[in-house]
Amino acid sequence: MTSPRTLFVACAAAFALLAADAIAAGGGGPTPRPDVPRPSPSQNPKDRDRETEFEKAEYLIKGDKCDEAMPILQKVVADNHRDADAWNYLGFCARKLGKKEEALGYYQKALALSPKHKGANEYLGELYLMMGDLPKAEQQLAVLKGICPNGCEELEDLEADIADFKANRPS
Repeated sequence: MTSPRTLFVACAAAFALLAADAIAAGGGGPTPRPDVPRPSPSQNPKDRDRETEFEKAEYLIKGDKCDEAMPILQKVVADNHRDADAWNYLGFCARKLGKKEEALGYYQKALALSPKHKGANEYLGELYLMMGDLPKAEQQLAVLKGICPNGCEELEDLEADIADFKANRPS
């Protein structure tokens, strides 16, 4: 008999392969980079539903369907207002949909819950660049340098975005 944990690991692996195929087929969206692994499946049905909803939203985001992912993520944070990853993805989606002020609020909530959340710090820096605020983007870069003294993908991505911003702004 297959244990529930073995079944979960197999399902998670299959989901990862499907997500990789979606991205390879042209789906964009963020690479999920939670700073703390999401907890293993809960025995509480409500918690399992929330985890499933988060995974559904994450899949939609990878397929560039932020407009569809947002209501799902809003339900996730309504059920658990301490889910920094969900707040971060809400910020990502709001930013991608051009809702800069809304995105700012979501990132601030994510970082209030998890100040060292690498994804939220990177995405907030990218939002500041969209808003034309280079000094604040550079502040987020400094935060990431403190979080990742040996480097990390989020730090490298924001450094590249800042370099592009500087190269493309009018003199």
